Amino acid sequence: MNFNELMKNEFILLDGATGTMLQKSGLKLGEIPETLNITRPETVMNIHRQYIESGTQILTTNTFGANSYKMKNSGYTVQQLIGAAVKNARSAAGDKALVALEIGPIGQLLEPAGSLSFDEAYEYFKEEILAGEDTDIIFFETFTDLLELKAGVLAAKENSDKPVVASMTFEKNGRTFAGVSVASAAITLEGLGVSALGVNCSLGPDELAPIVKEFTEWTSLPIFVKPNAGLPDPNSNTYNVTAEDFAESMDKITDYGTVKLVGGCCGTTPDYIKALKKVIDNKTYKKADVKKDTAVCSATTAVEINQPRIIGERINPTGKKLFKEALINNDIDYILSQAISQVKAGADILDVNVGLPEIDEKDMMVRVIKALQSVVDVPLQIDSTKPDVLEAALRVYNGKPIINSVNGEEKSLTNVLPLVKKYGASVIGLTLDEDGIPKTAEGRFNIAKRIVERANALGIPSKDVYIDCLTLTVSAEQSACKETLKALHRVKTELGCKTCLGVSNISFGLPNRELINHIFLTMALEEGLDLPIINPNDELMTGAVRAYKVLADIDKNSKEFIESYNEVKTEKPKIVSSHISLTDAIINGLKSEAASLTEKALENKDAMEIVNSELIPALDKVGVDFESNKIFLPQLIQSANVAQACFEVIKKHLSKNNNTPVSKGKIILATVKGDIHDIGKNIVKVLLDNYGYTVVDLGRDVAPEIIIKTAIDQNIKLIGLSALMTTTLKSMEDTITLARKTPELINSDGSSKVIFFVGGAVLTEDYAKKIGADYYCKDAKESVDTAKLVFSSQ
Repeated sequence: MNFNELMKNEFILLDGATGTMLQKSGLKLGEIPETLNITRPETVMNIHRQYIESGTQILTTNTFGANSYKMKNSGYTVQQLIGAAVKNARSAAGDKALVALEIGPIGQLLEPAGSLSFDEAYEYFKEEILAGEDTDIIFFETFTDLLELKAGVLAAKENSDKPVVASMTFEKNGRTFAGVSVASAAITLEGLGVSALGVNCSLGPDELAPIVKEFTEWTSLPIFVKPNAGLPDPNSNTYNVTAEDFAESMDKITDYGTVKLVGGCCGTTPDYIKALKKVIDNKTYKKADVKKDTAVCSATTAVEINQPRIIGERINPTGKKLFKEALINNDIDYILSQAISQVKAGADILDVNVGLPEIDEKDMMVRVIKALQSVVDVPLQIDSTKPDVLEAALRVYNGKPIINSVNGEEKSLTNVLPLVKKYGASVIGLTLDEDGIPKTAEGRFNIAKRIVERANALGIPSKDVYIDCLTLTVSAEQSACKETLKALHRVKTELGCKTCLGVSNISFGLPNRELINHIFLTMALEEGLDLPIINPNDELMTGAVRAYKVLADIDKNSKEFIESYNEVKTEKPKIVSSHISLTDAIINGLKSEAASLTEKALENKDAMEIVNSELIPALDKVGVDFESNKIFLPQLIQSANVAQACFEVIKKHLSKNNNTPVSKGKIILATVKGDIHDIGKNIVKVLLDNYGYTVVDLGRDVAPEIIIKTAIDQNIKLIGLSALMTTTLKSMEDTITLARKTPELINSDGSSKVIFFVGGAVLTEDYAKKIGADYYCKDAKESVDTAKLVFSSQ
């Protein structure tokens, strides 16, 4: 039996936790689970057999962390570890179950939040996939970064013919640790062609239920659900949801429809899978109706094209002297400022065109896409006539973009549409071909129909083709306006496609262009225009779209309109980089601009005045926005990195003037003994660095003795400890206990000289108190708040 045949069943029963079972089987502190495939294969096979006996139909290999980054100190190669894991799983499964190659996150943050490039991530995953070629399916599980998961899916698609199942892990706020929304995950993964998608880990079944429900609204693909057994109890190394309660909750989740692959994650055992089998054996699978219209997305924001949406046109060098100069001078901050101003003015999507003969368009497009996605969260429209530029941008784009564009020429259809299909994008279809732009609506409609038919033949749905019937200037062809509107109406009503227009072309060569543009826009909206490409900083144009939504009964109770005009605006919302403050530059993620403004400020301000009145308040504002879900991890880290650039300018200035570099205090950070997970700790380091603290990062798997020795030798009073695994929480307790017993770290009155703050996914505030920690920090921002509190009292 293969995966496609298995999927004909009502439900597919997956296995439960591997790590939990390995711990029950004697996994030692610091022992790498994946190495047991070689050192203790019978232990691994015994766990697999227990799941098979419980009814598991797809067995996952013990390879969650088997990438060359995490395994570099394991003593084994990826090929050895995965080869042994597949052999163990095959031996246990026999002909009773399929075997899935389990792949987890690499363990590093991707650019721009971290240092790992997309191509490097791709190569890590490719190595795993090739090593696991003797499996039936490829399972990606427990991802928080959508771009990292995209790298994995592409590696699988390009190096294997196996079905791919992809899963992310969400928090109670409905987002992943990196801020990825359910909608963005569903839209992007379906577009990339996975066979099933869904959610695992982090939460118990009841907490995951609303997240699963949201998945059913965005995708028609089979949904994969593997919750934890509730929350861990660090004291007993158990979880708080029983097998029976777990199965009962999963029974309700499967009623949502579209949920087809079910199993368990952390804390679940064969008993949980047995209980789950009893539930699904008596149920019939049903598909839920997808409620959402076609959409595009960034990693954090999905834009449903169910009403007119504004595409901002300003990131384009055509007719823009300053923009051309910015491209030639590699002034990325100028381009970012154009993006920020358009989003503030009301753009829902941004067109991105960097085509200029004087530059390397492909290199610049990739750089700009990465930079834009670190400062704005709206989806992007990749605008180029060159297929190689389009593909380079599509690979690194985080989410589902629009491609601008394909047309009716055979060369364009052949070169562009396969890229749309491969990368799961939407595409603008221009109604022109080898003979140019037809003068009549009939001619343009026929080209539109041909584009849609060719797209459909490749498996691209009509809903993802947005037809541009092309706006011609009325000063040259006055009758062309009516033909454009006729063609637009026919495309919308007869082909059922979304429509797009570059509106301002209509008025070229005429006086009072704004008036012509405004009236034409309202006419086009009435005929069914979905995506006007305009300058959103033109209040008359943006206002026309907002007013239309009110009058067309789209903006219910005029809510968006009122919110947009609830204050009198004396000027257009515009960010011009040469006129913004240092604080705004940090908040908006403009690195070069912020560094330049810091240098200028140092000409007449004291360094500490700049730190305390500009840098720290800006970071505080970013932190508040992060905590209230107004921005997400990429934007938080981008602003932190901008602040770091400012601190470097200040340090250089102080050093040149023989002054002591600024430091707000010294802090030790470490992931405790036995734990090799350090992404959370690394993010805390980035923030503390950029708030002006000196961080001594001891890395991961750090013994208590090393932490204590460092504190004594360097006279450090504040120590941050991180742990992701329940089994390593004991190491956290041991470190704190050792500090409290070390004479050099005890005051004469018996109090401790050092203060501990602790964090990690498995940690709770109650447990932190129990082991003697002074502060529990649920995220990086709280770690900064703790540092402020500690050092302000000294």
